[in-house]
Amino acid sequence: MGYQFIHLESYSRKADAKGRSTDFIFSEASRKPEASVHVANPLPPVVVFGVGVEAVQEMHDDAAAAATIKVKGGHVRKVAKDKKTLHTVVASHPFTMDEIRTDPAKQKEAEEWEKRTIAWLHSQYGDDLKSVIRHEDEAHFHLHAYVVPIDEPGMSALKYHPGTMAKREIMSADPAEGEEAKSLSKRADAAYKQAMRQWQDSYHEAVAVPCGLTRLGPQRRRLSRDEWQREQVQAKALKKTVERARQVKASGDDFVTRTKTEAEAIRAAAAREKEIADEAKAAATAALEKAKKAQEEAKEAVSRGERYSGISGRLRAMWDALGESKLANKIRQEFAAEFERVQAFAKTIQERLRAEEKRRHEAERKAHEAAQDAERARDAALKMQIERDRAWSLLPPERQQKLKAAGPAMIMTLRPSVRKEKR
Repeated sequence: MGYQFIHLESYSRKADAKGRSTDFIFSEASRKPEASVHVANPLPPVVVFGVGVEAVQEMHDDAAAAATIKVKGGHVRKVAKDKKTLHTVVASHPFTMDEIRTDPAKQKEAEEWEKRTIAWLHSQYGDDLKSVIRHEDEAHFHLHAYVVPIDEPGMSALKYHPGTMAKREIMSADPAEGEEAKSLSKRADAAYKQAMRQWQDSYHEAVAVPCGLTRLGPQRRRLSRDEWQREQVQAKALKKTVERARQVKASGDDFVTRTKTEAEAIRAAAAREKEIADEAKAAATAALEKAKKAQEEAKEAVSRGERYSGISGRLRAMWDALGESKLANKIRQEFAAEFERVQAFAKTIQERLRAEEKRRHEAERKAHEAAQDAERARDAALKMQIERDRAWSLLPPERQQKLKAAGPAMIMTLRPSVRKEKR
């Protein structure tokens, strides 16, 4: 493995001292002959994010032609052609194109580097990142990013140059008391360098470390071959550490998700038990109301029976007094039949009342048992979850990894083994 390389630059429509303008940059990116003399066999660029080079150039040129700024006196004028309106970033991987074409493992590493670089660029520039292309016709695998600040007043691309912005902030502020212009300039230059180091560090943390690249190369720090090889070994070890940490985090997230799913199932079962208990309680309440109603009907029937019994007694006394007269016999027969019917009805009502009372007591008992069962189920589920989490926390990391590899069924047997290990 090698070291990271990333560089930024801003351009204007007017060519700089080296003859580079936005037109030249776009021509070089699209591999037009007049701008590709440094490439032996030019190939069309590969778009890996956003739109193609021609679309970016059209977008930039239209926005730059319409961009305006306010000047003194409140006047508005068009942006000058020497205003930097295009921001670019070049990132290169240490693998050569020949290595990537012939080695699938290196190709996979380069693709991972490309994916992480694009994600980092998008985090830096947001929607102003219009295109990222890959050139495959030069020695090393590398990317070009194009940032067009369309929404920026005056379309200033320098807002994306951290060093320039840090230096401007120092120079635009008032000097410290007693500070000379030379000292102020040195402080501004130091702020420029610090901002650029932070920009490089951000890329290193997000891309280089996970890809096993070092922060700087051996030549800039004058490292010997042995020192450089040791640093490469350290970079690879750091990459493996980051990958293992990512795997552990993924396993932990999977365990948390699985535990949450199981907890949801337990809560759903408890809710269903509570629903059943509520239904049983409602049924018992309805049975109680029905029994009360039957009891009231029975009391009314008994009252009617007693009333008719009184009448029958009085008629019986009258019958004794009248003797064996036909009228008395007729009255006695009629009221005797009625009395027997009422007594039979009262007896039926009393039996129904006792049956309803028995049903009511049975319904109340079942409702109470159902509520107790639901409560015990919830307590058992909660206790099981707490015990399992506690057992899991007592295991050493290597034991956790072994149990995870064995599957969920093995994890459920944690409690006895953990207590044994604890002893």
